[in-house]
Amino acid sequence: MKYLRANIEKPIEFLSCGQFYSDVSWTHSKRIVDSFEIIIGIEKRLYISQGGEKYEVKPGDVLVLLPGVSHEGYRPCEEGVSFFWFHFLVSDSYGILDEEGLDKELAVLNEPDSPKRCSDVYLPLFYAPAGIERANILFQQLQHIGMSNYYTRQAAHYIATLLLIELSDQMIRNRQSSPDKSQGDRNIAEIIEWVRIHALTDISVSDVAEQFKYNKNYLSRFFKRKTGFHLQEYINLMKISKAKEMLTRGSRSIKDISEKVGIQDEKYFMRLFKKYESMTPTEYRKAFYRIHLNNH
Repeated sequence: MKYLRANIEKPIEFLSCGQFYSDVSWTHSKRIVDSFEIIIGIEKRLYISQGGEKYEVKPGDVLVLLPGVSHEGYRPCEEGVSFFWFHFLVSDSYGILDEEGLDKELAVLNEPDSPKRCSDVYLPLFYAPAGIERANILFQQLQHIGMSNYYTRQAAHYIATLLLIELSDQMIRNRQSSPDKSQGDRNIAEIIEWVRIHALTDISVSDVAEQFKYNKNYLSRFFKRKTGFHLQEYINLMKISKAKEMLTRGSRSIKDISEKVGIQDEKYFMRLFKKYESMTPTEYRKAFYRIHLNNH
């Protein structure tokens, strides 16, 4: 795996962004550009190669395309393929790291004051972040701001930089979890992932307890101690996160979105949404309505 390291002491320079959708079978053209491009899969699969290496970008996958490196489609995509894209530049030189180089740089993050000194982002050239919903929401904000008539372009630069920080942070946190963690921590990671995968169904604390063979009350206390959230609260937050993404990605009705995230009572969904977001679903949708669509 290769990783992009880019300095963000100054915000990156946002150039453009949009959502691609094709209603026919489509193959990405061959090209070389002088900017970075990030692609986030939404629907179906994008078949694209970079520098001769082939990638199959599925929904939730993130691909980083590098400036000056040829990329092209290597087979036709199905009709309905869709993905987010955005182009940007970095103000200083960037680096491409291998696994060993990344480990050396991330070792610095174990020092107590590292957040005060770290001014880089680290992005795998291709990976699937666990919390892609958060990245998608930031992307929707980036689209809205990019299409808005702000008096300064800096707003888009900062949101684009925040999106890279989010993707970088997810990679680092995932990398710092696993083998060296206790069995309890690994169990929590598995529970969180299971909740994420099943968030669009009508799951409950009892369902999670049964799945992982825990006593329901013990699991709730254990989850709270490890994460700071009550398990039911975490389930609710995950559903709201997915609902926010749907609200900014289309024109589904509130009732439909409520059912899509596994909440059959629309009024309860609206109360829950307002509890966590301090605004109604409709108010949230109106806040981020400007997007750019393209199909070629």
